[in-house]
Amino acid sequence: MGAAGAMERELLEAFEAARKAADAVGEAAAAAGAGEGESPEAARCVDALRRLRGARVTTAALVSTQIGRRIRYLTKHPHSSIKTTASDLLGHWKKVVIEEDKKNGALQNGKSSSTVVKVEKVEPMKVEKASPRATVNNNNMDTRVVNHKGGKVEKFSNAELRTQSIKVEKVQKVVHKVSSVEKPSPVQGGPPRLTSVVKCGDASRDRIRAILGDAFSRVSEETRKDDREEVRNIIEEVKACDPFRIAVMVECALFQKLGNFNGPNKQRYRSLMFNLKDDHNTDFRRRVLLGQVQPERIADLTPTEMASDTRKLENKKIEEKALFECERGGAPKATTDQFKCGRCGQRKTTYYQLQTRSADEPMTTFVTCVNCNNHWKFC
Repeated sequence: MGAAGAMERELLEAFEAARKAADAVGEAAAAAGAGEGESPEAARCVDALRRLRGARVTTAALVSTQIGRRIRYLTKHPHSSIKTTASDLLGHWKKVVIEEDKKNGALQNGKSSSTVVKVEKVEPMKVEKASPRATVNNNNMDTRVVNHKGGKVEKFSNAELRTQSIKVEKVQKVVHKVSSVEKPSPVQGGPPRLTSVVKCGDASRDRIRAILGDAFSRVSEETRKDDREEVRNIIEEVKACDPFRIAVMVECALFQKLGNFNGPNKQRYRSLMFNLKDDHNTDFRRRVLLGQVQPERIADLTPTEMASDTRKLENKKIEEKALFECERGGAPKATTDQFKCGRCGQRKTTYYQLQTRSADEPMTTFVTCVNCNNHWKFC
C-alpha cells in the first residue's frame, strides 16, 4: 500500500508541475499575441511530461488518480512540443494497460489443465468349479484371478487351475475421460481495494477527500439497517464497492469542474458536501457509491436531484397539492353567445365575474373569445 501511495503521489506532483507550466505558456502566448516559441515554461512542462513517461505506473495507479483523463487536454495545447509529448505519454500508458491485462490473462489461463483418468469397473461373474480331470488345450494361456480377501491379482499356472476350485471375476476396463479443469476462482476485476484515501498534497483537496471517504464508508452500515427491504437486498453490491477510491474519483471530478475549494465556487462545494454527508440523505451517497450517479455529473446536480427518495416523494406531494389548489382557486368560467368579439366577430365566448371594486359597485365581467383568444372586460 505504501508503494502504491508513493507512486500515485509522484504522478500527481509531476502532473501538477506540467499543468502549471502549460497554463503559463498559454497565458504568455495569448498576452503576446504571437505564435509559439521556446520558453522556460514550455521546457519545464515537457520535462515534467517526460518524467511521467519514465515513471513506473500500474493500471491501479492510473485509475485511482484519473491522471490520463486529466492530462488529455494537453494533447490539444497550441505549443507543438507540449502537444506531441502529451500524445506520446498517453500512447505509452495505453500500452502499459494492455500489457498488464495480457499478463493477468496468461496467469489465469495457465492454471487450467486436463487429465485422463482410467476407471476400472468390476463386474462379478460366477464360474463353475473346475473338474480335477479337466484338460487345457492351450498350455500358454494365463488367467487373471482376483483374490477377494487381499484385493490382489494373482496368476496361477494351468496345473493349479486343474486342481483348484476357483472363483473368477470378469474385469471390464472402462476408460472415461474425466475433465479436471477447475473453474478459475472469480478474480475481482479492477485495482486493489484501498484502506484509506490517497492524498494529493493540497490541504483543501485532502480535506474534501477525507470528508467524502468518511461519508461513503458509512453507506454499508446504513444500507444494512435501512427500513426498506429493496434497499437491504443490495447490501452485497454495496459491500463490493471501494468507498475510498470513489471518494478520490469524486474529488478529482469536482476539482476539474469547480476548481479549488477556496475559489469562486466555494458555496457550490459546501452545498455538495452537505448533501453527501447529511445523515438524512443516505440515498444520494449510496447512488454515488454504486455508480448510479457518475462523478462527472455531481457538480451539475440541482438540489432537487440530490434530495433523498423520501424528500423527493414529499416534494411531489406538495407540488400536486399546490397544483390542485391553484386549479380549484381559479374563477369559474361559463360559455355564452351573448358577447360578440370585436376582433373576429364571433359569439363563441367564455366569461367569469369578479368583485374588483367596492361592494356597492357592480361586478367586473372578463370575456375571452374562444375563436381568436381575444380578451376584454366591462362592468
